[in-house]
Amino acid sequence: MSKTYLTTRELARRIGYEPRTIREKLKDSVLIEGRHYFHPFGGRKILYIWEHVEEDMIDVAMESATIPMASGGYCHG
Repeated sequence: MSKTYLTTRELARRIGYEPRTIREKLKDSVLIEGRHYFHPFGGRKILYIWEHVEEDMIDVAMESATIPMASGGYCHG
């Protein structure tokens, strides 16, 4: 499976955030090294793995859109 690698600026354009917000607020709190991004060839540059970022954004959005029910199920509303 091929992966799409993005710079901070490219990721910012895709998700509607400023690059500075990604670097200062999301990196290492929401975006985790090894899962969402890596440093190619051990350098300073950061590349984000779009498929992992997108997958986790959708997962979090789906979790917050559900209401747990007493029976153990979920209401998707």
